[in-house]
Amino acid sequence: MSTLLLRQSPAASLLSSWFDRMMGDPSSEAERDAVYRMQPRLDISEDEEKYFVTVDLPGLAKEDVSVTVENGVMKIEGERKEEKKGKYHHTERAYGKFLRSFSLPDDVDASKIEAKAVNGVLELQMPKNKKAKPIEVKIA
Repeated sequence: MSTLLLRQSPAASLLSSWFDRMMGDPSSEAERDAVYRMQPRLDISEDEEKYFVTVDLPGLAKEDVSVTVENGVMKIEGERKEEKKGKYHHTERAYGKFLRSFSLPDDVDASKIEAKAVNGVLELQMPKNKKAKPIEVKIA
């Protein structure tokens, strides 16, 4: 029985490794951890009366997530625990603890923030404080 050995030049090996990293194929365990760590995606939007934050949290129950507001900063944190089911041949799903935080606009009424979780999506509504509208003063 013969064995086929392929040799690559160091330059070709370096180029191949660089290309794999650029195309999303992390080669080291540290690179895989950085690429696949739990980092929920979110959208932030607003209308005239409220700000909205929508966070994708597939597979997490509302008990696995907490939302806090302190000193004008909203923190969304939680954890997706790894499920071990036999020997894995390939995995792309992210596990572990996560924390997303951002500063709230000055006009958010933090005491009236509402949150609900439906089908793995966390939806937050943050009412805006009523601002006094500018008054035009006529010059005589």
